[in-house]
Amino acid sequence: MDTARRALSTAPALADVWMLVRQRPAVLRRSTRELATALADVHGPRFAVWHTDELLFGVQGGRLVLRTLGGADLPAPAVVCVRQVAGPMRSDREVTLLRHLERMGSTLVNTLDAQLKSRNKVWQLQELAVAGVPVPDTLSYATAPLEGVLRSPDLETPCVVKSVSGAKGGQVFLAPDTQLLREVAGSLAQEAPFLFQEHVAPSHGRTLRVIVVDGEPVSAVLHTSHNGTLTANIAKGGTADVCTGRYPEADELAVRAARALGLDIAGVDLLFAADDTYTVCEVNAVPGWRPEMAASITPAITACVARRMAARD
Repeated sequence: MDTARRALSTAPALADVWMLVRQRPAVLRRSTRELATALADVHGPRFAVWHTDELLFGVQGGRLVLRTLGGADLPAPAVVCVRQVAGPMRSDREVTLLRHLERMGSTLVNTLDAQLKSRNKVWQLQELAVAGVPVPDTLSYATAPLEGVLRSPDLETPCVVKSVSGAKGGQVFLAPDTQLLREVAGSLAQEAPFLFQEHVAPSHGRTLRVIVVDGEPVSAVLHTSHNGTLTANIAKGGTADVCTGRYPEADELAVRAARALGLDIAGVDLLFAADDTYTVCEVNAVPGWRPEMAASITPAITACVARRMAARD
């Protein structure tokens, strides 16, 4: 069995570099598997992949402990490359584990603070707006009833409706008027609030994603929707055109957005606004990428991890 497969299947107990991924049986993204292979090639037996459901943690004898389900003690790794999707993270589960690793001295890529800022789309917008990064006008709510929100005079249509914790274009649609919103309100899932966002018409069905690593734009892809629909995600049938370096102003804005959220690694989704400008739609702390983008992204991330290791040494 080669090094990469060993890292992906039977992670050694003693490792300086971890990749932390979702609980099983969730299937890992192709990009995550490729990145694990690259990190295994660089770090060999010093690298391990751990699923969140394989670990126990707590306090014993006045000190923080980390163990396998079988009871083996694990020293905290030096660097953890976090490849969990930030949106579905829960404070009493995944976030608690990340917090424990940080308190034990591990360096997280991305940091817990950056992950928390990215897990909620409104939290993102708050940080971006404070940093002066352009974002669409957006309205959301805390505990107000959805029916009351829809009657608010501040709610303008048409607007894009999306869950604050959605991913891959799920729970996203364009509402042409408030009457439609009132009709579908009872059918919308209520586990998380929704946000109502300005429809940036020049970008309808087009989204530009820029991958930023350690403050550098390393790759970009233009997503275009199928049959003129709003969402351009590949999961929704959209197409992808790798366009690295084609939109330098967008690259610069993506770097600003990643910096505002404190992200070492970010997938910044940009919308085409009027007059050849851009606005930030949302930022992904655990971005995926097309196979043809791996040649530039994977080495950039492995170098990022190596720099964190070097900083600790």
